[in-house]
Amino acid sequence: MRWIHVAALTGLMGAIAQVPAAEVRAQTSAVRTITEVELVATEGDRLELRLVADGPLETLAPETVGADRVIYILNSQLQLADRRDRLTFEQPAAGIETVTIEPDGLNRIRATIRGGSADTVPAVQVIPSDRGLALTLTPAADAIATDPATADAMDPESADPEAVDPAATEPAPAAPNAIQIVVTATRTEEEIDDVPRSVTVIDREAIDAQTRLNRDLGSILSRLVPGLAPSTGSASIFGQSLRGRNLSVLIDGVPQSTSRNVLRDLQTIDPSAIERIEVLRGPTALYGDGATGGVVNIITRTPSEDGFEATTRAGIEFAPTDLGDSFGGSFTQTFSGRSDNLDYSLSASFGWTSDFFDGRGNIIPPDPNGQGGLADADTLNLFAKIGAEIDPGQRLQIVFNHFDSTQETDYTTDPAVGDRAGRQRAEALRGLELEDPQRSRNTFINLEYTNDRVFGGDMKANVYYRDYLTRFFPFDGRDFASLGNSINQSRVESERFGGRLQFNTPLDDADRLRILWGADYSNEKTAQLVGIMDGDAFDRSGGLTFRRIDDRVWSPPVRQSGLGLFTQANWAVSDRFRLIGGLRYENVSVDVDDFTTLAGNAIAGGDLNYDALLFNAGAVLDLSDRVNLFASFAQGFSLADVGLALRNAPAGFSVEDLKPEAQTVNHFEAGIRGNWSTLQASLVGFYNQSENGTSFTAPGEVLRAPERIYGIEAAIDWQPSDVWRLGGTLTWSEGEVDTADDGNYDPLNGYRIAPLKLTTYVENETLPGWTNRLQLLLVGSRDRFENEAAFGQRSVNSYATLDFISTLDLGPGTLELGIENLLDTDFFPIVSQLQTDDIYNTAGRGRTVRLGYFVRW
Repeated sequence: MRWIHVAALTGLMGAIAQVPAAEVRAQTSAVRTITEVELVATEGDRLELRLVADGPLETLAPETVGADRVIYILNSQLQLADRRDRLTFEQPAAGIETVTIEPDGLNRIRATIRGGSADTVPAVQVIPSDRGLALTLTPAADAIATDPATADAMDPESADPEAVDPAATEPAPAAPNAIQIVVTATRTEEEIDDVPRSVTVIDREAIDAQTRLNRDLGSILSRLVPGLAPSTGSASIFGQSLRGRNLSVLIDGVPQSTSRNVLRDLQTIDPSAIERIEVLRGPTALYGDGATGGVVNIITRTPSEDGFEATTRAGIEFAPTDLGDSFGGSFTQTFSGRSDNLDYSLSASFGWTSDFFDGRGNIIPPDPNGQGGLADADTLNLFAKIGAEIDPGQRLQIVFNHFDSTQETDYTTDPAVGDRAGRQRAEALRGLELEDPQRSRNTFINLEYTNDRVFGGDMKANVYYRDYLTRFFPFDGRDFASLGNSINQSRVESERFGGRLQFNTPLDDADRLRILWGADYSNEKTAQLVGIMDGDAFDRSGGLTFRRIDDRVWSPPVRQSGLGLFTQANWAVSDRFRLIGGLRYENVSVDVDDFTTLAGNAIAGGDLNYDALLFNAGAVLDLSDRVNLFASFAQGFSLADVGLALRNAPAGFSVEDLKPEAQTVNHFEAGIRGNWSTLQASLVGFYNQSENGTSFTAPGEVLRAPERIYGIEAAIDWQPSDVWRLGGTLTWSEGEVDTADDGNYDPLNGYRIAPLKLTTYVENETLPGWTNRLQLLLVGSRDRFENEAAFGQRSVNSYATLDFISTLDLGPGTLELGIENLLDTDFFPIVSQLQTDDIYNTAGRGRTVRLGYFVRW
């Protein structure tokens, strides 16, 4: 099957027009959203126009109007990511002059297929689907006989320029054979056939489906992304590596990490504000430092195309073992629309969780691994995106997001568990008194300008500001001199601003050779402070009362600025072979004042400067129109965590003594992927190594030593019929470290390397408007170490959890049901099993039910 043209776009953009009431069909079913459109050649001279939607589409019988064959699609809206409400394909085949998709009144779409004359009107056949429909277009025989043009000679570039350039990504949990825009792999919009990297895209529909189970982004991603370790079940991604290394979280391309990295980067935005998530698996330097394992780029919600649209979603959650103490809920309201050249997308969401219960019916400690928890939390997210089309080629847009999650709990972890013989499970202890609860707050503002007519190509510029605070649960460090022999509660405060400028410039008239070039700048100030607690009050209360008596500096304020210069070439050598490669130069300066550690050591401040030059190259070869091979080499890097190093520094140490060489990772990968009408699959292998890898050997202690990591990832999705879907992913990796730098490698610890991970799902539209899905997560075992008392070296036992998701069209909206851990399995997440202290050996969440309702109005 040969591609003719693709206009395949994702988003939440609608086209709504007013028509007389007599022309409006009674709305007896839900309004469907058409998010993707593609036109392909099939057998003979036929074409197939495929419309991907969030459910089945209804049509009227095809009509003949002059030389046109017209078909009306009812109860539907176009919501395409290019913000256009009309798509036209010019001369796609002999006997077909144009194919046009456009709104035709309120919640109705008109498809017009124009023949050469009234005597050569094409035939149209409707093929229903549970996710849209397809139209088979057959030119009249007379037109084919007299027209010298054939489908095989058709130039894809002859499509109407009003249609958006095609873009695509690797198969993901999206509509079958869907084509989606992906920007993360190259910082520009590209088709998957042109990207020599592994990319997974999670669209709005998939995000909504997984939030019916829970709203934690770490859990959502772990179920859907190959290469990503299973969820920690906490507020932290420490122990949830991507290809064995750290991931970098972006919001609309802007990094969300801090120089004093505490790994709460996914606790920065609520799923209700997300349009899609693009995950680039494997190191990259395209966005700066930190992406040694890959990039998670969160794309915020896009405005609807025309008029006004609103959605409301409300739900409750509970554990059947204790309905009252586990009761929680959420509410989300969105507004979106367009007026003249202005568009907007607004949302507000609020959620609250109560106590979490494990598979035995016991309350789970709210700080499961000492890195922050999700239970007993109130979460608020406010989002706004407002844009203006200055003219057809220029756009100005501002994005604002405020996320605030605070844990108000009556429970702590019972310290007495650690005094019992044998391996114990962590237990919750009621009666906590804590003045300043755990919290994550992130405020983000991004102003962006785009221009499609600069140097013959396009330009994008943005400036951003971020204000971040995260606070942890108190820790009893009275046995540790480096912690001042005190009970302390740490918090990280950070401010960051910066800007990005990039140009995507064609170097030839045929647009076969393009170069992306530009610069990034950032300026950040981050400090880690601690509140010192009254030890006597803590002891008298049995570990329940935390009364702050002093404030100290743990990691000094670090002022860090960075400038990155980059260039990236993209060369279509032929129609079946493409090369991509580029460079990035990064220069970073750090400024630290004099300070005193918690242990009382005086540290002299100073300035640091260091840089890195990174390279990447890749190639894609199309074996056929449906299958391609790809291979790439890429370098990623991460800067030294200066604050972490200084807080444990000995007396007489100075900042200049650090010599913080950046960690550089060399990454190789090769894979094959295929995308057929009912089957999408990919298989990739990777190997990466670093001469100065970074691993924790104990909390706060870092080892720099040679490392190597390798693995295999696979994904498959199959749609055997219009009502059935099934598929899954496989992730296997292993890693080694040369601790003594003598050529002898030992296994990397379990926080870095997760066991085998398998996911699988089966989904069925049991009745029209009623869809059910079962999904399984299977985590294997890993036992690589003799000394299980060392950090991260305990053996990991396998476990499996089963989830159930169901939706039912009911009334004007959709009834939603999710049951997480359907079989109430008693299991321990990987990070819990790795803990050497039993007070953090915390069980995972047991059976949890969520019931909600969604309506679009």
